[in-house]
Formats: sequence, structure tokens, C-alpha cells
Amino acid sequence: MTEPYLRVEKISKKFGPFIALNGVDLEVHAGEVHALLGDNGAGKSTLIKTLAGVHQPTSGRLYIEGKPVSFRSPRDASDAGIGTVYQDLAVNPLMSVTRNFFMGRELKGPLGTLRMKEMDQIAHDEMLKIGIDFRDPTQAVGTMSGGQRQTLAIARAIYFGARVLILDEPTSALGQKQQMEVLKTIKRVKKRGDIAIIFITHNEIHSRLVGDRFTFLALGQVIGAGRSEEIDDEEMRRLMSGGTEMGDLAGELAAI
Repeated sequence: MTEPYLRVEKISKKFGPFIALNGVDLEVHAGEVHALLGDNGAGKSTLIKTLAGVHQPTSGRLYIEGKPVSFRSPRDASDAGIGTVYQDLAVNPLMSVTRNFFMGRELKGPLGTLRMKEMDQIAHDEMLKIGIDFRDPTQAVGTMSGGQRQTLAIARAIYFGARVLILDEPTSALGQKQQMEVLKTIKRVKKRGDIAIIFITHNEIHSRLVGDRFTFLALGQVIGAGRSEEIDDEEMRRLMSGGTEMGDLAGELAAI
């Protein structure tokens, strides 16, 4: 077994008396998709914000390639190779694909002028690498589908150095065709072999289609984890329902 690129060891996070995370362990390997599953309030958002440097853990450690790290800001996490694509994507629909791709990181000439031709070419090439061929990167992002916007955000994160790509519910609020676009993009990124992917989702089918490893959270704790072949469909449904008690209750309700 190779050393995980990112390892989370006994991470806890408290907000006053409220315990959002309680001793969470997680390993994320390059060339794999690690699906992080759990109901609302399970702690998924707090965990990814901790990995992204938005929150600092109350206790526990993070390791990158076996070395302990501490993130005091999202910039620290980004510099360490953590790229996060949130549900809102942080794109401006009125701006072009290129301007969104380089937002805040524009390439400039000696007199401060934007090197637009160079940026257009880079945006086009990076999108093409993960399956989207934009012949005109000057088109407005507002003309793109939801799946294409997700691909733009993913390509942007990779180009700017992401070694761990955190995808926060990337298929939610999309139609079936657009969901498939996003899942295909995830598989293309996985095939590169040098990027570890954390895929946060509520969708059991989507996690099965692309996931190599699974971690299930409930009330801020890990209630199950394993490789895809180690967890059958019944066990997955039980864990996604929050564990034994909630899973039994769901079964009783289904039988009524």
C-alpha cells in the first residue's frame, strides 16, 4: 500500500460546546476517488472546510505525503495542493471562460496589460485535457451547462496546483445528462494517476460509479469505511442512513 497523499488523523472540531467533528480519520490516495457520504449534519462540510483551511481543527493532525501540516488559511491549503470546488463554483456567468479560469490570477505583460491570447489558449487546452473542447474560450460562462461549469472549476483547480481535489456535491441540482458529464470528468481526472479526489455526495449510485474508497459520517464521527469491493449495497444503505439504529428504523418504515 502506497503512502496516502493526504492523511487525516483523529481530527476534532468544536464550535463552543457543539462538537462538529469527533476523532475523524481519513486517507486519500493519488489516482483514487474517495467518496465521503453522510446525511445533512453529518459533518461533511466542516471536514472539507477544515481540509481547505477555512477552519482550524480543535485537535488532531493533517499530513501531506507523510509530513504534518497546519493550515491557517485557505491560501495555506492551496499552497499545499488542496483544491476545493464548492457547490456555488465561484464563477461569474457574465464573464468569459478564460476570465473565470484566471480570476484573481491573470497573466500580465510588463505594462500590466492582460496576456489574453495566452490565457485563452491555456484555458482551452486545460479544459480539453479533461474532456471539454471549447473552440471559443471567450464565450460567456452563462452560456455553459451546469456540468460544463463544474468541469471549468475542476480544470482551474488542477491547473493551479491541486493535488487533492475536493468536490462538494458536484452532481446536485443538475439534470441526468449534466450529472453524467461531471462523473465522466471525475473519471478522466482519476485516470491521470497523480491527483487524489474527495467526492462528497448524497447519491449512492454516483458514488458507486466513480468511488474507490468510502467513508461514512454521522454526527461528526466515522461510522464506516472501506474499499468499494468491501461494502455491499445493503451495508452502504445502512451506513448512509446513519448506522444501525437509523438503518433499522428506515427498514421498518419501508415495510409499512
